[in-house]
Amino acid sequence: MQSLGAINLLPTTSSQHQRIHNPKSKSTRLGVRLSAISPKDEDGSVHVASQSAASSTSFLSLLCPLLKFFGGGDPSQGRNDLIEIATSSVSSLARFPWGSRSINDSAKDPVASAPNLQLYEFEACPFCRRVREAMTELDLSAEVYPCPKGSLRHRDFVRKTGGKEQFPFLIDSSTGISLYESGDIVKYLFKQYGNGRGPSVGLLESTVLTGWVPTLLRAGRGMSLWNKAGIEPSQKLQLFSYENNPYARIVREALCELELPYILQNAGIGSANSDLLFSLAGSREVPYVVDPNTGFQSGDYKAILSYLFTTYSTDNSNVSA
Repeated sequence: MQSLGAINLLPTTSSQHQRIHNPKSKSTRLGVRLSAISPKDEDGSVHVASQSAASSTSFLSLLCPLLKFFGGGDPSQGRNDLIEIATSSVSSLARFPWGSRSINDSAKDPVASAPNLQLYEFEACPFCRRVREAMTELDLSAEVYPCPKGSLRHRDFVRKTGGKEQFPFLIDSSTGISLYESGDIVKYLFKQYGNGRGPSVGLLESTVLTGWVPTLLRAGRGMSLWNKAGIEPSQKLQLFSYENNPYARIVREALCELELPYILQNAGIGSANSDLLFSLAGSREVPYVVDPNTGFQSGDYKAILSYLFTTYSTDNSNVSA
């Protein structure tokens, strides 16, 4: 198995993250402008989609405590594997046409051509899911900053940077663009990185119909901050995943509940990242997690869950910030 240190993946350190967050950083002085763009029609009026997203956000605010009450309780405790896999698999079926394969048919070097994308989102949000599906189809890697309800770090950054606490929120440091509104983000990603392709048929329209199914079936997993979530490690974890994989979904939920930022390496069917994954794991199966802070590597979702909730709990002080 190839060691992580031999591969130049996306930036992983907290200091690199801070260069983006710090308004006095070198990248800002060099002219990288992060502008929060409100989608408007040519006459200057705001899209109806903005109003719809606001209504959906309000609905989520009401839904969160209900799902948490009926959900699986403490995410770190033992789970019924049959129920976990069944609900996640049905969730995948509900979103079956989207987020499973790369549709970018041009060969690429997954290291050299990965755009410097930062996505602020939370796993249970159906509109964040739409963006992650697009990223899988475009074979894009990104820094993901989970923003669960009760987030201590990343929600505050989004509010200060973009002016409001709304998700998803995308920053593309390679172009100096920042965006709210999932539909606008998806269109931007396809325009910028789709090699002339547009969004897959139904990707934008289907969210209001089946985008809620994983949120409901998973009883709000990946929605709220775990009450024992610990510190943010000095280096970001690496997750090889694709959006509609039922096992990867369970791991992403845990990363969200722990508010752990990570490098998302999309490795859907036909992905150029599959070779990178194979060089690390000896397999192309996802999920696969690499933690450069401790040297942990695993493709077993149950082992990953156990590791994450043990290592990044307030009860454990062995991982440095």
